[in-house]
Amino acid sequence: MVKEVAVSPGNPVRLDVALVHYPVRNRNGEVIGSAVTNLDLHDIARASRTFGVDSYYVVTPFADQQQLVREIVDHWLTGHGAERNPPRREALSLIQICTDLAEVYAAATAKWGQRPTILATSAVPGGEVAAYEEVRERIATGEPFLILFGTGWGMTPEALAEADAQLPPLKGAGDYNHLSVRSAVSIVLDRLLGVI
Repeated sequence: MVKEVAVSPGNPVRLDVALVHYPVRNRNGEVIGSAVTNLDLHDIARASRTFGVDSYYVVTPFADQQQLVREIVDHWLTGHGAERNPPRREALSLIQICTDLAEVYAAATAKWGQRPTILATSAVPGGEVAAYEEVRERIATGEPFLILFGTGWGMTPEALAEADAQLPPLKGAGDYNHLSVRSAVSIVLDRLLGVI
């Protein structure tokens, strides 16, 4: 039987997600910094709030991209959007901007009082694998986790190697395997936190 992850004020889920815009790869395998998109901010924040994620870290070293995130989030937290759409305000309040992965790791460690187990995601299998069922059970015990999602054509091998393990790639019925990161986050969160 699959253990249900109970989310309540007395039993919060100790799970964070990070959307990594650098270091990631382009289609040629080169290391790049990808652009932040409005859709990723909104949709991942909404999925995170729906499933009880504590923090949603947006990782980019670029000042202009950080400013874009601030402007979008501020509109929904303090601007007209906050009055017009309170549920969106609640979701986007989860967003925290970090310059790099080291800053994410430090913030999550300080918050939980211990280093979380860091899990990477990738469309390509590799490294030590942590099964969804096992991670779901460990989340239910209160163990803190941080899940990294890459943009572009995925995180660099060096970034993946910093994780403690990798979740199995999402796979459909055919050989097409190019989900949007927004879709991937929703599917992964449903597998780890959804009510079955």
